[in-house]
Amino acid sequence: MAQATETIQITAENAPIRLEIGQPAPDFALPDQDGKIVRLEDLRGQRVVLFTYPEAFTPACTAEACEFGDSERALQAHGYRILAVSSDPVERLERFKREKALGYTLLSDEDDAVQTAYGAHGLRNKYGRIKVGPIRSTFVIDEHGNIEHALYNVRAAGHVARVRKLLGVE
Repeated sequence: MAQATETIQITAENAPIRLEIGQPAPDFALPDQDGKIVRLEDLRGQRVVLFTYPEAFTPACTAEACEFGDSERALQAHGYRILAVSSDPVERLERFKREKALGYTLLSDEDDAVQTAYGAHGLRNKYGRIKVGPIRSTFVIDEHGNIEHALYNVRAAGHVARVRKLLGVE
């Protein structure tokens, strides 16, 4: 006997927040793949590309992470530091970084608090079904800690090229 599934409507009350250009980026302190705490406030004076992804080692997330890795030198040459945030535990991030040879920092947000603060966790439409979970997103944070760009619900394929074009990094 098939179980009935509940239909969830996305409304203004339950939709994730969305950060606006010029708004201060929410501060955070998260452990990286080695367990070291990374604080956004400590990165003032640097420009940051912060991307959130659902889960390490899944096909789309792996492709996106590797594309950011392939673009790391070009982004660094234009003054950007890459940070990646997921709900994965530190141990899984350490293995992901090592096995995929990623040079940038991976941050663990196991309770989804930072992703929620950025509007990158909440109700989302996944293959026609409304679920709660990570919303693949990218944020560009200027050297003063303000949102320069906020890209929500992005597709992994071609996303890094879009970010590079947006930032003038060819």
